[in-house]
Amino acid sequence: MTGSQDHSVASTESRLRAFEREAAGSRAKLHRYCSRMVGSVIDGEDIVQEALAKGFVAIRNGDMPDKTEPWLFRIAHNAALDFLRKRARSRGRESEVELDTIADENSALDARIAAEASLAELMQLPPAQRCTVVLKDVLGHSLEEIGEILETSDVAIKGALQRGRESLRKLAASPRAASPRPTLNQQDMRRLGDYVAAFNARDFDALRGLLAHDVKLELVNRLRADGKEFVGNYFGRYADETHWHFTTGFVEGRPAILVTSPDRPDGPPRYFILIRWENGLIAGIRDFLFADYVMDGLDYSVAPSLF
Repeated sequence: MTGSQDHSVASTESRLRAFEREAAGSRAKLHRYCSRMVGSVIDGEDIVQEALAKGFVAIRNGDMPDKTEPWLFRIAHNAALDFLRKRARSRGRESEVELDTIADENSALDARIAAEASLAELMQLPPAQRCTVVLKDVLGHSLEEIGEILETSDVAIKGALQRGRESLRKLAASPRAASPRPTLNQQDMRRLGDYVAAFNARDFDALRGLLAHDVKLELVNRLRADGKEFVGNYFGRYADETHWHFTTGFVEGRPAILVTSPDRPDGPPRYFILIRWENGLIAGIRDFLFADYVMDGLDYSVAPSLF
């Protein structure tokens, strides 16, 4: 390898390390944007991960942006739109709109309404309006910064912002609809309840016995592990800690483990865990311990007793 090649490799590695640091600082904001674009904190995290992976690949291929955050938001924005298009094809809805009316740049009232809007309410806006409202009124980006992210004009941004704000004002003035009650699969809920009971009793050997041979673990924003032997070590971390209490519940309508403080077991969850089962064994664990930013806007409920 020549000296110039050595320098190029070292420069790329240095840029990757810098990107990793900057991306870590922007991750919560990226998730706040993506979750509001697609209406789900879980799907929003998937999109954030996709955007970060694309960013790493682009830098390795020589794309060195001058400003990391708007570049990363643009990647995440496009990934969110791709997600919505795929979902639209399966559901037959979600439409783009023209952007042609003009909005005032700053509005404290509209910013408050947008910040307090639920994910379900934001999902009632068309994507073009939703992205400008979230970027401007929720995340506080300037029109210039939004233009960099969306690669569009001030006039188009203001038009989408105006329409989105008008829609949110109407939604805020209307009675908020109750969230639909999750559909209970009693077998799944009993299985999850048994998992929670064993965890709270610290019967980790019983839980290790339920792991599938090829089980996958994701500690979101920290690490991934595959295989029964490696994932079995995951329980050891919880065995060494005392700051958790598990409860069965629902996150965005799907069965989940809600993790609360032991001194406030009936209090709001600090984070949650998703379990995937196959043939009665644990095939996947997705633990959001290190990604508490997903709790912003989370739709959750405690599971009713099955007895």
